[in-house]
Amino acid sequence: MKEIPEAIVCEGCDAVYGRAALREREVARCPVCGTELERHLGGQQARILPLAVAGLIMFCVANLFPIVEIELRGLRSQTTLAGAVVALAGEGMSLVALLVLATTILFPLLQLLILLWLLVPLRRHERIVAGFAWLVRTMQSLRPWGMIEVFLLGVLVALVKLSSMATVLPGPALYAFMALTVLLTAVLAFDPRGFWEMAEGAMGQAEAEAAGREEAA
Repeated sequence: MKEIPEAIVCEGCDAVYGRAALREREVARCPVCGTELERHLGGQQARILPLAVAGLIMFCVANLFPIVEIELRGLRSQTTLAGAVVALAGEGMSLVALLVLATTILFPLLQLLILLWLLVPLRRHERIVAGFAWLVRTMQSLRPWGMIEVFLLGVLVALVKLSSMATVLPGPALYAFMALTVLLTAVLAFDPRGFWEMAEGAMGQAEAEAAGREEAA
């Protein structure tokens, strides 16, 4: 199959158009069905890696420190997210524990790790990692399953209800979850087509450097 990089196909009606250079914040839409064809990424390409690194740091804090501390009649209790998963499994709610583990720990962590695995070599103009296309598709398929914001909302509702019965002290992990929710929203808003543009730029940079070395030799 011959690739035509100067052409773009509408995902809504399959119409084919010539790719045009876009100015900052400009969006190209299909004149037939109105589907977005392409948008100028602006500074997103430069911000996505720092946001992913910050997200991974917040993820570690959110999972290593207590979410909340509850004091009732002189007794104190605190737990981490992993501790909550273990407690659910111990109470016979294995399916719920598995869902919490997958949607709040495994899937968000996989998304962040895939992002870093893709972006670090591209940022350094080194190479395109093996399985680049598969990893981008996998990250896209994981997006609907990461439910950090749903978990955070549930925790906040529970804290409001418990505050009338016991002393509730938010832990470091709760604030980390808040920051992680914002960071993941910003990271996952990145258009996946931007990865291909970054890959093309990295390949072009590598080819230019290789040609320069050949000329110097």
